[in-house]
Amino acid sequence: MATRSRFFRPLLYTAAVAAAGGGMLYISYRPRTIPGSEPALVPPPKYGEEGHLDPPRFPSVKNREEQIADLKRSAGVMSTLEKAKGVLGSLTGPAVVDQRVPEAEPYDLLVIGGGATGSGIALDAATRGLKVAMVERDDFASGTSSKSTKLVHGGVRYLEKAVWELDYNQYKLVKEALRERKYFLDTAPHLSSWLPIMIPLQKWWQAPYFWVGTKFYDFLAGSEGIESSYFLTKSRAMDAFPMLRKDNLFGALVYYDGAHNDSRMNVSLAMTAALYGTTVVNHLEVTGLEKDTNGKLIGARAKDLVQERDGKNPQEFSIRAKGIINATGPFTDAIRKMDDESVQEIVAPSSGVHVILPGYYSPSKMGLIDPSTSDGRVIFFLPWQGNTIAGTTDAPTNITQNPIAGEEEINWILSEIRGYLAPDINVRRGDVLAAWSGIRPLVKDPKSKNTESLVRNHLITVSDSGLLTCAGGKWTTYRQMAEETVDEALRLYDIKASPVLEVPHISGNEHMDDSAPLNGTCQTHQVRLIGAHGFSKTLFINLIQHFGLESIVARHLCESYGDRAWTVAALSSPTEQRYPVRGIKISALYPFVDGEVRYAVRHEYAQTAVDVLARRTRLAFLNAQAALEALPTVIDLMADELKWDSKRKDREWKDTVQFLASMGLAKSKLSVTRTDVERGKAGEYDEFERKLYSRHGMFTKR
Repeated sequence: MATRSRFFRPLLYTAAVAAAGGGMLYISYRPRTIPGSEPALVPPPKYGEEGHLDPPRFPSVKNREEQIADLKRSAGVMSTLEKAKGVLGSLTGPAVVDQRVPEAEPYDLLVIGGGATGSGIALDAATRGLKVAMVERDDFASGTSSKSTKLVHGGVRYLEKAVWELDYNQYKLVKEALRERKYFLDTAPHLSSWLPIMIPLQKWWQAPYFWVGTKFYDFLAGSEGIESSYFLTKSRAMDAFPMLRKDNLFGALVYYDGAHNDSRMNVSLAMTAALYGTTVVNHLEVTGLEKDTNGKLIGARAKDLVQERDGKNPQEFSIRAKGIINATGPFTDAIRKMDDESVQEIVAPSSGVHVILPGYYSPSKMGLIDPSTSDGRVIFFLPWQGNTIAGTTDAPTNITQNPIAGEEEINWILSEIRGYLAPDINVRRGDVLAAWSGIRPLVKDPKSKNTESLVRNHLITVSDSGLLTCAGGKWTTYRQMAEETVDEALRLYDIKASPVLEVPHISGNEHMDDSAPLNGTCQTHQVRLIGAHGFSKTLFINLIQHFGLESIVARHLCESYGDRAWTVAALSSPTEQRYPVRGIKISALYPFVDGEVRYAVRHEYAQTAVDVLARRTRLAFLNAQAALEALPTVIDLMADELKWDSKRKDREWKDTVQFLASMGLAKSKLSVTRTDVERGKAGEYDEFERKLYSRHGMFTKR
């Protein structure tokens, strides 16, 4: 018996180790479906026998005037548009015009703020069958939501802190973010993608340390994971990232996270919510909150800022709603003080500066993270839209509409970059194509004993009058934040969710049920956003073949608009050249074309040149100088669409140039005129800025 035990025990141990090892290998290297690699849910149109192709026909949102009319109707006010229709009807019908005020039709929810959180809340509520309105003082993603690091990530640094500090809340945050990352990639595969990120290793002991950390990160992601992390030797690390400094490099670890186009994601959320019935209006400022005799909120007052830009005097009007949600990011306390002037502030604003460098600073498909900078912060170095983004800083700041990145922060980022790039790469201040500062709205819990301590995730609070506030959090968890906020709204305002019976055919295919089962529960984890249904990795080929687009333009349109690239391409002007046939670029350096400007105005509520340059296209974020040079073209295209007069065009010029100052435009350019740009003088610098911004070396003739 003892002999048999001595014989079988090693076999059992060996089998157990083999099973455990095999299980770990399977978890690490099992086949996975990469988001965006599947065929399109709705296949592209095909050519008929006679060579005719019928492009997809997509549903449209209401125009801006109709949306504002719906807002006014909520308080029982007849809009100017409706009055005009009444007068027109009297010319062909009865002599007496019906001037009766319609019965008030209050919304279930009024969401103030059109950033990631506000748009996410609006979409969540609308897909639960609620009547929703969302208003934004500026534009969708005009604040923090367009100024992120462009990552969709769980946060490897948060995981490290969770382990060393035994912090369950940090662990929970990472776990939640990894789950949301997968939903992100599934619902908007055209706007988000997986990205390998390298961690350079200088010491041998860092290899097992970070290997365990990245494998734990993979393990936490579970079925929501993208690809498994892996180790690279020094030679392979240099091959994957040739710009790295060679000395003291031991090797590298590579893990996977998500990347996305933040403002286009935000706009897509807002437009998808509009297609599901949400009243969506940007450039509409809430000027006050309205209460009943019991001190409970019943609505808000607002005014149309577009009328101000047109030189008119806008009239305030009321919007009625059963519940009001404050989702204004850094401006959260401003809305809370409209409700109660004595309320304690909860936002602790923090500035995060990013810089944009030319694409040759990084590989096109590999990012880098420096987990231990000179002051202990983390810095990312990532490919984005053909350029390279580097950041971010983290410092207390004041809240302003368009904060400007300081030279000290810019130089700190450049200094850190020099530390891990090869010494023969000259990292110059003049290579900074754009730089901006985003305000992260960190929050303090007013109910906490230590009111100065910051909440690591997001915070949902309710005032005595019924103002529901959602603040804090990060881009990756916007959907979870929205779900929790709507859950609280249903309970707080005693409103009932219901199935959505008339589901819009967002895909453009009437014969396909392209939505999640909208049964009154939260389904935003599987509600595909506008553009997602017909997207595939090969869609750009169809556009090239049908419209004769340049390859780089076709790829860009597919990755920015998904299946709506068909519409954008159709709105693009003929080039009058043999190739490309369509798509006149607004900047010779980038793939943005004139059809995008028309599409932004007609289908995405773009009202200003900044809306187009910064948040529909990303030109202002990629290259402030190029945005300035494209500005005359953009203003003229928008003027044709929106019937601007010369005064409005002049105002657009001044306001946009001022905005570009917050994007890193050189100070000497702030006084340039449109004539200067059209004559090619925008590229001229004074002697100081020539040394600072020059992108060409000075050579002595021999």
